[in-house]
Amino acid sequence: MRKYLGNKTAILLFILPALLLYTVVVFYPVIQVFYRSLFDWDGLSEAKFIFLDNYKRLFHDHIFYTSLYNSAVFAVIIAVVQITIGTLLAFAVAEVAMRGRKFVRITVFIPVVLSITVVCQLWLAMYNGEYGLINKLFEVFGLSYRQDWLTDKHTAIFALAAVNAWQYMGYHFALLLAGVKSIPESYMEAARIDGASKMKAHLRITMPMLGETYKFCLILAFTGGLNAFANMYIMTSGGPGTTTYTLTYMMFRSAFRVGEFGYGSASAAFLVIECLIVTLIINKLIARDPIVY
Repeated sequence: MRKYLGNKTAILLFILPALLLYTVVVFYPVIQVFYRSLFDWDGLSEAKFIFLDNYKRLFHDHIFYTSLYNSAVFAVIIAVVQITIGTLLAFAVAEVAMRGRKFVRITVFIPVVLSITVVCQLWLAMYNGEYGLINKLFEVFGLSYRQDWLTDKHTAIFALAAVNAWQYMGYHFALLLAGVKSIPESYMEAARIDGASKMKAHLRITMPMLGETYKFCLILAFTGGLNAFANMYIMTSGGPGTTTYTLTYMMFRSAFRVGEFGYGSASAAFLVIECLIVTLIINKLIARDPIVY
C-alpha cells in the first residue's frame, strides 16, 4: 500500500476519472452559467455580448430582492426546524431505555424517500382552505380560526418551508444519530459519575463533540433552502404574486418562461456565489480541530 501511496503517477491515475467526471458534471456547467450571464440571449437566437448589464438590471429588480428575502427566510426556517428537532430525536433514540426507537427511526426517515411531487400533493390537500386537515384540526379543538395557507401572502412562504422541513428532517436526524452513536459511552459515564444530569451531559459533551456533524447539517440545510424550487413550482407557482419567489424560481421563470436566458443565468450565478459565501461563513464560524477519540 505504501508503495502505491508514494507513487504520484498511480495516485493521478486513480483520481483522474473522478476529476474528469466532476469537471464535466459540476465545474463546466458553473463556468457556462457565468459565461452566459454576460449575454443578452433567449436561448435560441444569436447571443449579444452585454458584459455586466444583466447584473446591473438584477440589482435594480424588486423581484430579485423579494426572491433573496424569501430564500433567506426559507433557509433559516428549515435549518432551525430540521436541526433542532433532529437533535432532540437523535438524543432520544440514542437512549437504550427508550421504547419504540425503531418506529421513530422509520417514521422520521420515510418522508425523505418519498417523491417531492407526492409530498407536495399531500400537503396541498392538507393546506386546503375548505376541506384541508389543518383547518379541520381547529374544528376538532372547537376553534373557529380558518386560514388559506398557500394563498395568503403572509403565510405562504412559511407553509412551504414547513413542508420542506418535514420532508428532509430525516437526513439530519440520521446524521446526528450516527454522530451521537460514534461518541464513546465512557464520556457519558464519566459525566454521570460527576453528577451531571442527562441534559447537562448532552449540552457539555455530546453537542460540542458533534461540531463537524452540525457544520455539515448547517451547510446542507442552508444551501438546500437557498436552492429551493420544487415546493414553489408545484404548490404555489411563485404566488400569490411574487411572495414565494426564490432565486431558483426567478432563474427558471426568466430562462424558460420569459425567454431571457442571459438574465436567468445572472440569477443562477448570483445563487452560486451566495451558496459559496454561506458555506465559507459556516466553515469559519464552526472552525475547529477535529476531535479524535
